[in-house]
Amino acid sequence: MSEFATSTAPADVVRRQYLASAAGDLDALRATLAPDVEWTEMAGFPLAGTYRTPESVTSNVMEQLGKEWDGWAAHDDTYVADGENVVVLARYTATNKATGKPIDVRVAHHFVVRGGLIVRFEQFVDTALVRDAMND
Repeated sequence: MSEFATSTAPADVVRRQYLASAAGDLDALRATLAPDVEWTEMAGFPLAGTYRTPESVTSNVMEQLGKEWDGWAAHDDTYVADGENVVVLARYTATNKATGKPIDVRVAHHFVVRGGLIVRFEQFVDTALVRDAMND
């Protein structure tokens, strides 16, 4: 097993979460989350709310995105780490299944990592662009 695979460095934990998400490996994704994680999808986003267990995050966020969008992906490109805080600048790409409209939207994610697990997540995204792709 590589150092990266077992690293508890906050940025490495967050990167493993993105890699698991991209691979559709929900077990690996849940393994990056603390049992009492607070995962907040931004107000105005279709899945807005705070989810409080790894199972709740994957069933209410990742699995729902897969039902409504083709090719949903979070492309993580810039990491800013400060202690237990990791901010990732990224973009979402996908095509809405109902409308056929694509998105390519900039996003910022703020993670708090303690003891090698993500304890908090907050999403910042232009929700209007996402909603526009969902409406005819």
